[in-house]
Amino acid sequence: MTIINDQVYIDKILKGDANAYAFLVERYKTMVFTLALKMVKSREEAEEVSQDTFIKAYKNLNKFKGESKFSTWLYKIAYRTCLDALKKTKERYNIDVIDEVTIHKIKAADTILEGIERKERAQVLNSCLLSMPEEERSILWMFYFEELSLKEIIEITDFSEANVKVKLHRARKMLLSIVEKNVEPELISHYGRK
Repeated sequence: MTIINDQVYIDKILKGDANAYAFLVERYKTMVFTLALKMVKSREEAEEVSQDTFIKAYKNLNKFKGESKFSTWLYKIAYRTCLDALKKTKERYNIDVIDEVTIHKIKAADTILEGIERKERAQVLNSCLLSMPEEERSILWMFYFEELSLKEIIEITDFSEANVKVKLHRARKMLLSIVEKNVEPELISHYGRK
């Protein structure tokens, strides 16, 4: 249903009804802003990236062929706009090299995060995600929070399927390492028990 509604508005816009674009902006503004905020970390920059994304999408709407969902196409534009903004500001994040993590530890992290109360878990996860490099953070965000499929992530990022899977695996391990460093050891041992 959403795809059909999007296409109706896209058709109106392409026929000259510029006001129809407001519907698409309203529908997807939160999705775009959330991605931008997760990638660029600054609310002001995220607002600017969001505006740039919608301007670019509007200018290139005639290139949307409907081969994917409009939201996927728009997400790709937002992702690329975020990368451009990060390149312009030359903001780079450093992170320690992560040692290999066993499956047991990954499962323990899941248990830890499940045990932390929802609000506290959201704060811990948000803080940990923000300390990750933008590429890993955005892939985790797309997969787990936006619930995009691997196919959609591949289309958005232009990475190969194997590359996305490797990056997702590494990002999970990186997040685990960050969680282990930021969560109290007593809490880890308490929630790590089966």
